[in-house]
Amino acid sequence: MNMQIPAIIACKLTRLALRLMGRGGTALPGKVALRICPNLLGYLAKNVKTVVITGTNGKTTSARIVEQAFIQTGKSYFANKSGANLITGITAEFAAHSTIFGRPKCEYAVIECDEAATKAIVRQLRPSLVLVTNIFRDQLDRYGEVAHTLENIRIGLSAAPEATLCLNADCSLTASLAAELPNRTVFFGVDVPIYKNRVSEVSDAPYCIRCKSEYEYDYVTYAHLGGYRCPKCGYSRPKPRVSVTRILSQTADSSRIEITADGASHTADISLPGGFNIYNAVGAFTALTEFGFSASEALSALGGFECAFGRMEKFDFGLSPIRMILVKNPAGCNQVLNFLTNLDGDAVFVICLNDNYADGTDISWIWDVNFEVLLGMGESLKKVLVSGIRADDMALRLIYAGIPDSMLEVVYDYDELIERMASSETPVFVMPTYTAMLDLRRRLSEKFGVSNFWE
Repeated sequence: MNMQIPAIIACKLTRLALRLMGRGGTALPGKVALRICPNLLGYLAKNVKTVVITGTNGKTTSARIVEQAFIQTGKSYFANKSGANLITGITAEFAAHSTIFGRPKCEYAVIECDEAATKAIVRQLRPSLVLVTNIFRDQLDRYGEVAHTLENIRIGLSAAPEATLCLNADCSLTASLAAELPNRTVFFGVDVPIYKNRVSEVSDAPYCIRCKSEYEYDYVTYAHLGGYRCPKCGYSRPKPRVSVTRILSQTADSSRIEITADGASHTADISLPGGFNIYNAVGAFTALTEFGFSASEALSALGGFECAFGRMEKFDFGLSPIRMILVKNPAGCNQVLNFLTNLDGDAVFVICLNDNYADGTDISWIWDVNFEVLLGMGESLKKVLVSGIRADDMALRLIYAGIPDSMLEVVYDYDELIERMASSETPVFVMPTYTAMLDLRRRLSEKFGVSNFWE
């Protein structure tokens, strides 16, 4: 019996019911559908031209930039913008944008895909293009070490040999995929250092992926990214076709860079700050131009996209601006600290640490984050508030970092925390893990009318 139609109907009805109850309905509808028809995603995706974005950090923001180009050019597309990037959430999006008979309502799809799930999802999506942002240590309880994450992505990509691959040349792990796969590959990267005062970090990939000798670097952008080369076997950063050749300016709200592609240079304005968003920008620019967008259309998307929920998201309901920046692993958190400690002016920091499944139950990564750099802010750092399920663990880490008791406070109740943020006369920067971010945004929606994350 053909089970695709019953599965699609069940998915649509479940999603509708959850929406009527005021819930996101991002994964459960897909779970229901896949129980009825396990291969539903492949059936729904076969007539959709799909761009997939995967990797450890930067997936959601990169997907938003790519999506912006589709919006601005009026193309018929859909995206899993809620961040539901496992097979259940992605299946639900495809079902929502098809008829009950499985015919697509849109020509294109922009899909953010969990790096551990690529081996199952890419095989069914058969995308036209895949952008791999980077590979870092993340959620050890789910992914294991970086070699395991790399293998998951490699297995997934091997099922789509026709897809163009856009790979980060500066990540020795990501770049290694090119030699193992038959796909057409385009490299992107950053040719110059990003930060004047870079946070000291623990590298996730200090040794050559081929011969295990220690890399030498001509420069480092952050973590293990940069101009790496192995002095023993010669494995080195490939020359990118698209690269950031100059950092023109960086402010608390945006960056301006020079992107060079095939010998032509372009000035690009990025509507979000931070060195990690420079990588997101050049990766998305590469993906867009490879997918057929013009350079001007791609540049317009870089300056016009709206940040994804919780990714440098700015709120103005309080006495001072509040910016929410998702953190989930050492490399990403250190880049947030790079951004925060280079700000001009006073600041209040809020750190919300959860250890739910979606956050990663192993929180030992906080000890590899260089929170000690906060001391260098001196009197500019007015207060550090800590909350979340593992608030006490986070407070202990900050005590070991040298944050004085007079500056550090644990606030267990989120409603009280929100009141404290809203009444702050100093700009507030919130660093939550994933489920803490969702909970905070839900409460902000209820209290101040902030849009829900799936909207």
